[in-house]
Order: sequence, then structure tokens, then C-alpha cells
Amino acid sequence: MLANPKVILITGASSGIGEALALHYAAHDVTLFISGRDMRRLDAVAEACRATGANVSTWVGDVTDAKGLRDWIRSCNDDQPLNLVIANAGVALGASTVTGLHQAAVDSFHINVNGVFNTVHPAIEVMSQRRPYPVRNAQVAVMSSVMGYAGMARSPAYSSSKAAVKHYGQALRGALRGMGIAVSVICPGYVASALTDRNTSPMPFLISAETAARIIAKGLARDKALITFPWQMVLLSRLVINLPGIIVDRLNKPWGVPRLEDPTE
Repeated sequence: MLANPKVILITGASSGIGEALALHYAAHDVTLFISGRDMRRLDAVAEACRATGANVSTWVGDVTDAKGLRDWIRSCNDDQPLNLVIANAGVALGASTVTGLHQAAVDSFHINVNGVFNTVHPAIEVMSQRRPYPVRNAQVAVMSSVMGYAGMARSPAYSSSKAAVKHYGQALRGALRGMGIAVSVICPGYVASALTDRNTSPMPFLISAETAARIIAKGLARDKALITFPWQMVLLSRLVINLPGIIVDRLNKPWGVPRLEDPTE
């Protein structure tokens, strides 16, 4: 359990939850390693964090770049041993036509799932080499979603990719427990960001990125296995996974987006 991590690495930190987490953790005695694809936005986040006294280093790149990301993570750890690594980067892709299903699914898994692998695996490798054993002050977190609790008709690619991340994170938690590396899975509901700004579908219980960051940091400090929020979404997600299939079929509709079976939409 890390109540006050001092060396933190966050992917997808140029906007949204990643940016909010970087700003939340930024302090005069903290070192932040942050990455993103947009240099201008990432530099702005870095400057805001440095204004609080934090030591900040950036990497502009894509989490699908396995070698580049691995080399960066190893370099960061060589500079200062990483306490907390948050695999946050991801995309919300969908398809409104049958012909778009394949690419949406492939791209979603490439970024949301392989991107998590490319981040977490190098982090675990460097953390596991520390001594004494079991290791101390080592924690990783993966970003899933409440939509990963069940396959959602409105976003098959996104919800299934987040389900994969959720299950993998939960499995890693058990697999690494004896090693001393803590693992948490983060499952946010709707969080205000550039992604949600473009969303025309209903977004119940929308919260700010700053609120999300506070909830996540509190959950990580407590070494929670699943950090799911807001509380209304916790109740809904638990309800959905326990409903009979016939009821799920009635409820699981692509509300707010065109139905794939209707070519006129």
C-alpha cells in the first residue's frame, strides 16, 4: 500500500483523467514521468505540475510503440525507482456500420489492451528485480471502465477491450501478490474530458476529471482491488452482471447511437 507515492509514471497524461492525476500527485517532493501523443498539451501539463514544485519528465509517444515505451519506462526507473505506474492511455472507438466493426475492434484492442500490456509488463519487470524480496513501494494500476463489466451494444469494441483489461488486472493482482507488487483496476463511469465533449449520447452521473483523480488516488492509497465510481455506477454495474439474460437482452440497446441492423440510420 502506497499512501504517498513519490515516483509516479502515468501514460495518457496530456488530457482527461491522466492530466488530472498528474496534477493531483504533483508536489515539491514528487517526481512525475508522464507521456502522451500531443507534445503541446503534454508540455502544458508538465509546466503546470512543475509550478507546484514537482520534478517532471515527459515522453511523447504512443502506447502501441512497445519498444519505445519499454525503453522509456526502463530509463525512468534507472533515474529513480518507480513507486506507482498508471496505465491510463486509451481510446473510445465505436462503429455505426457493420463494415466499421472490424477496424474499431482491432484498433480498440491494439490501444486499450496492448497499450496496457506495453506499459505494465516493463514496469513489473523492473519492479520485480528489486531487493529485498518481496519488494516494497511498488504498485501498478490499469484503466478499465464500468463499461467493462458487461458487453455493451452501444460500444462493442470499447466495452470488450475494457473487460479484457479489467480481467487481466484482477488476475495480475493475485499473481503478483506474493512478489509484493500491488495491482489495482480502475473502472470509472463517465468523466468529463475531450472524449466526452464529443459524445452525443446520454452520460448519466458525469463527474469532473479532478473528482475522478481524487477518488482514484484515494483508492490506490488503500490498495483497493477495484476502484469503481461514481457510486451510482457501482450499483448499476453490479445489477447488470447479475441480471438474467432475457432481461439483459431487453436493456442492452445502443441508445443514443445508430443500430447496426438499421441501414437507414
